[in-house]
Amino acid sequence: MSVTEMVNIRKETNNVAGLPEEMGGSGDPSPVTAYGVYCGMKAAARVAYGTDDLSRRKVSVQGAGNVGHALVGHLVKDGAKVFLTDIHPEKLDAIKAEFPSITVVAPEEVYDLDVDIYSPCALGATVNDDTLKRLKCSVIAGAANNQLADESIHGQAVMDKGILYAPDFLINAGGIINCAWERKGYNRKAAMLQTEAIHDTALRIFKASAELGIPTYLAANQAAEHRITSLRQAAIRF
Repeated sequence: MSVTEMVNIRKETNNVAGLPEEMGGSGDPSPVTAYGVYCGMKAAARVAYGTDDLSRRKVSVQGAGNVGHALVGHLVKDGAKVFLTDIHPEKLDAIKAEFPSITVVAPEEVYDLDVDIYSPCALGATVNDDTLKRLKCSVIAGAANNQLADESIHGQAVMDKGILYAPDFLINAGGIINCAWERKGYNRKAAMLQTEAIHDTALRIFKASAELGIPTYLAANQAAEHRITSLRQAAIRF
């Protein structure tokens, strides 16, 4: 969906965000989503490689949509070696024209690349029984929802394989953060600072995962559930 759809929905209800700036909105949240993914990816790199410097890191980005496009921009700026795939050739051509240094690969080829980081930014469930046998990476960090085909199975399998998984709903939260600020009075600087904090939140989740010996998705779920419970109890008290 785009800002145009948000404008049309706004004709029927006030319960909509992602409106154009001229209507008092924050515009397309995709760049902020991408920035959050980038911050989460850097946190994962710090844990996996001892540094969050992405220069010369090989990163495969699956999905050339609005978020994938913006993410590629951050990675290229950092000096990463980017491999990009999508099922829409015209999107790949446009991004390749903007960033000539990237390498375009076929959709099925992305799972067999020898890379440092695999970044799924398209459909969910791309981390599954088949792809886990083929993935050659140390980190999975992307924007797609539901990246693990079955959390209870593939969350553990990813950990057993020595791959650090950055939970999807944690690092792709930038867009929601941006829209939330729109609803309470948009402040671009505050939205970006809160999105940037995904980096440190991810580090805490990775630490909890290691200390408890549980998959990162489960550590993130537990942290989220604890936060919801604490807020609910606080609301009841007041």
